[in-house]
Amino acid sequence: MPQLAPFVAKRMRSSDDEALSPKYAHLERERRWLVCPVKSALLEATDPITITDHYIIGTRLRLRRMECEGLTPSFKLTRKYDCADPLARPIVTAYLTDAEFDVFASLPSHVIQKRRFLVREDGHDFSLDRFDGALAGLELAEIEMADDTELLNLPDPPWAARDVSNDVRYQGGTLVVNGIPRE
Repeated sequence: MPQLAPFVAKRMRSSDDEALSPKYAHLERERRWLVCPVKSALLEATDPITITDHYIIGTRLRLRRMECEGLTPSFKLTRKYDCADPLARPIVTAYLTDAEFDVFASLPSHVIQKRRFLVREDGHDFSLDRFDGALAGLELAEIEMADDTELLNLPDPPWAARDVSNDVRYQGGTLVVNGIPRE
């Protein structure tokens, strides 16, 4: 049996292995900003998508329902891995049927609701999230880019209050439990 150990070890990956060296996940490179609501009110935000996120208690799993008028709803189950670089985190997503969504939605979870808008600024497409419910009044923007250098060199948008990319308090799983951070 000991001769099987190297074979087994190569095929028995853990979530820690996946976070360190993604095999099934891809790197999500993104930055996030706290948005000034006064300035964002002047933006031409278009095509709202209603998002309901269920953060499944006891896990790092997020179940998402996305709806936009005139389109079929989209359902997905996502895991974002903890890692040293919050700007480039391994993420894996499975797209679900509505019946599969209902199975996962029956699990205990904390729920966030928000509306996501597309905002174009200096040739870049940002997602602007306006939160509802307990997080009403909070606005966050994010952008994803494939290139690390371009992402790091991107100036803060003029309607941003500050960059919160490295602030775990502004991640969805933390917001849903702790609420809007008190500065």
